[in-house]
Amino acid sequence: MHEYSIVQALLNQCEEHAAKHGAGKILKVVTKIGVLSGVEPDLLQTAFDTFKEGTVCDGAEFIMNIQPLVVYCHDCKTKSTLQELAMACPKCGSLATNVVDGEEMYLMSLEME
Repeated sequence: MHEYSIVQALLNQCEEHAAKHGAGKILKVVTKIGVLSGVEPDLLQTAFDTFKEGTVCDGAEFIMNIQPLVVYCHDCKTKSTLQELAMACPKCGSLATNVVDGEEMYLMSLEME
């Protein structure tokens, strides 16, 4: 389960940001998780709740914003947000698409005190 290593890296980032800004505690952690990131949100939440204890994130709220798949079609030159995990352009049906968003996981913001 790679969610545990992801949470460990996330907590390390939180610790670094808190130290850099002189914060003693993080109240809220906001992330963006793409549907193609390979991250299972329920497992990530469980891992965060487990490993945050005793860290600067102890007691922090964990917000996950799920990012849908966004593709760019090279044939019709449009960017589309897809409701299904398919690579075909919903406008013209072309498979000449590239993923623009929805593959990554990002730490978006922290609320600190």
